[in-house]
Parts: sequence; structure tokens; C-alpha cells
Amino acid sequence: MKVIDLESVPMVERPHVREGVLRSRRLLTGEPGTPGNFSLQLSFTPTYYSPRHRHNFDQVRFQLEGVFDFALDGEMKPGWVAYFPEGTQYGPQSCQTGSTTLVLQFGGPSGSGYLSAEQYEQAAAELAKHGTFAKGVYTQAKPDGGKINKDAYEAVWEQVNGRPLKYPGERYLRPVFMDPESFDWIPIEDQPGASCKPLGEFSERRTRIALYKVEPGASLKLDEHSIYFVVAGGGTVDLRAFQRHATIHLGVGEQATAIANEPAELLQIGLPRFW
Repeated sequence: MKVIDLESVPMVERPHVREGVLRSRRLLTGEPGTPGNFSLQLSFTPTYYSPRHRHNFDQVRFQLEGVFDFALDGEMKPGWVAYFPEGTQYGPQSCQTGSTTLVLQFGGPSGSGYLSAEQYEQAAAELAKHGTFAKGVYTQAKPDGGKINKDAYEAVWEQVNGRPLKYPGERYLRPVFMDPESFDWIPIEDQPGASCKPLGEFSERRTRIALYKVEPGASLKLDEHSIYFVVAGGGTVDLRAFQRHATIHLGVGEQATAIANEPAELLQIGLPRFW
């Protein structure tokens, strides 16, 4: 089990292949080269733009501050959660007034995996020697004077893997946007003082998203193979303190119990199961 305090993670302005500025705290990473590899970041974007596109991995986003606009797919407002399935087109996405978003990107149900940050940055740097990135598109000149335009992430992935990217089929035709305020709290049996808002379970790999509320002095049993982001409040988990915006990660087979010392709220992302 890991407990990561937000302030212990430096904020870095990261290179990326979209348009705008991206500053982030990289909170957690998975195991590179595995189907379930992942990256969890708290991202700060003064301005941002990317064209309509899709990925061969899944994403979950939790909007903390500001509004992120995804055009016809809708807006992510503070407190909203969204699931972006692999293979599904979304956007264009833009932010003009500043945004703070928790972003989990992870290998989706097809088993295509997820690039590590090191792979991504190295491949993008190599591609930049032979072409240009602009507004989320990679452009490379052809010998005959023409141009090849490709989605920026797709170009990076192909540079890493040495083959064309084949997108998974669309399990969902659009991203799933969730407003937790419209859900009711459901008391958890045998855990007095704890309640849950189950927001959804997605794909055959059973990625799960839920919110939990824990009253002061009450306890919550945490699930294995899950990430918990502390939305509000604080307490202890197996005698280790946590506070607002901390991250708790339990691996496969791990167990833990969180005890609140003030009203606490936690967002759970149950990671996909590849076994």
C-alpha cells in the first residue's frame, strides 16, 4: 500500500504533443510493459487545446477546479467525473480559463497497454527532429514536397512500437460524464458511518468508479487493486495519516482500512482486471 501526500510531489511543466501549457504532479505510475500500466497525475492547465481524437487506452478524469470543454461531448465542471473509453472519439477539448484535473490514464480492456512517461518523452523528442507538433497534430514533410498529418499521440505510439497503431473497437460511442451531485449516498452494510455513491463499472475488465463518505471516527474497508483520491477531510489508513488531496494505492491482494478523523470523502478508481 502507498499513501502519497500531494505536497510531497513536485509540480513540473511537462512536454506534451498538444497545444497549451501542462503543469502536473505525477502521483503514481504503474508497471511499464504490462497491460495494466497507468499514470496518475494532478494536472494544472492555464490554457489547453487538442483536436477531436481517440486513444488505445482508457482515461478517468475528476474535475477539481475550472471547466474543461469537450465540445459536443459536454463540459466537465468542478466535482464531475468522466470515463473516456479506448477507441472512442472525443473532443475537441479546450480550456481557456484555467483548470485543475485529476487524470488517470491506463491500459484499457483490449490489453494494448499504456506508454510510460519516459517512452513518451523520448519518442516525442525523436519525432520533433523530423517534423513538427502543432495543435495536437504531428506533421512531417514527404520527399515529393507533400505533408503527412497524424494525431500527435498516435505518431508517438508508432515511434515507440515500430508499427501502425490499431485502435480498439468502440465499446462506448461517447465518453461517460457523471455528475455525482445527482447520485444519492447509500449506507454501506456492516460499516456504520460510511456510505457510497457507485458511479459506474465499465467494460469486461470491470473498471469501477465510486465516491465514499466517512463520518468522523467511522472506518471504511478499502478494496484491493484500487486508487483512492481524498477529495475532502482526512484520517489514517493502517496508522498512516492522510489528508485532503492525498492518494492511496492498494495493489492486488492488499487490504487496508481508512478511519476518518473529520468528515472525509474519497474517490475510488478500481483498476481493470487482467486476470
